[in-house]
Amino acid sequence: MDAGRRDAADLGRSLCIVTGASRGLGWALSVVLAPRLMPGSHLVLVARSGERLRQLEARLLEERAGQVRLSRVEADLSREEGVQRVLETVTSAEGAAPDRLLLINNAGSLGDLSKFVIDFTQPAEVSNYMTLNFTSCVCLTASLLKAFPKRENFHRTVVNISSLCAVQPFKSWSLYCSGKAAREMMFRVLAAEEPDVRVLNYAPGPLDTDMQKQARLETADPELRQTFLTMHQQGQLINCHDSARKLVNILIRDDFPSGAHIDYYDQ
Repeated sequence: MDAGRRDAADLGRSLCIVTGASRGLGWALSVVLAPRLMPGSHLVLVARSGERLRQLEARLLEERAGQVRLSRVEADLSREEGVQRVLETVTSAEGAAPDRLLLINNAGSLGDLSKFVIDFTQPAEVSNYMTLNFTSCVCLTASLLKAFPKRENFHRTVVNISSLCAVQPFKSWSLYCSGKAAREMMFRVLAAEEPDVRVLNYAPGPLDTDMQKQARLETADPELRQTFLTMHQQGQLINCHDSARKLVNILIRDDFPSGAHIDYYDQ
């Protein structure tokens, strides 16, 4: 078997959903995942930016020549209709039933980094942040697991794109840290409740993305802001494709304890 054919079978015939696919790690994951899926797989790209999704779809179609079905879902997952749009796309697909469900919960935002905890006095601001970054993730995950229940020889894997911020406090990053910590615990509970579902919390490391640029510009804590500036200046940020390849290799090996937190630097 040649290398190309071996790679194509790594994740089998999968239904794979990537949220936040229009940029950064989500874009890189889509590019890295596509050649690791067998023909007949369905790769669903979800984001709020329709134009960027179309650009990603064009690139993947060119590289895969139609071997994997691609779907674009332009949706705001913080709204119920956004989650329903994803469900309609994956449940209406024709063809053989997939051997694997792979959901990568990557969509998220940093929140207002210019504020410290004592500055968040408006409930709506905090609620809106958590709706986008926590509630939507819970509801999408639960809806997909219900839509694709346990059956023989069917593998279900759910990935939460986590962060060091899920386990360590960062000054002036209270919303982001809280959202990541809440997501991580929810997925650990899921792993305990659903032993047939493989659950992974993956921290991709400090990525060279637009979000990192935002962090360098807007972080209120001067020490933390300088840390990000130094990392950028000294070339210490991680390329998104390198982190995406690390995650996909972890998924292929599939030897992690369900619910585990694995950082880019751990393996």
